Amino acid sequence: MIMPHRARSASLAGEGGGLPPPGLEEHTLHSERLQIERKTFTLSLRENPRGQFLRITEDVAGRHDTIIVPAPGLGEFLRVLTDIAGKAQPAPAATGDVACPEAAATPD
Repeated sequence: MIMPHRARSASLAGEGGGLPPPGLEEHTLHSERLQIERKTFTLSLRENPRGQFLRITEDVAGRHDTIIVPAPGLGEFLRVLTDIAGKAQPAPAATGDVACPEAAATPD
């Protein structure tokens, strides 16, 4: 179950950093990297003795933030993410960009 966002306590803000507890070995099963604007996202399917999970790390100018999604929750996570993505407003086209390639063609 995905719960609504709640603000984290300031005392917890810097704890963890997405690293595994000492002595808990992890193996990367698959990893992909995305560059979106000035942010780099690394999505890694990983496994440890507790099970599989998705680690999503955001890197912005050397600062890293990480979230972990346990594998059993990936389907619901994807469903909610897809729903939110469908409601997002498309970004306005940059100056000089043409939204429709057919509109860019000009008769000679």
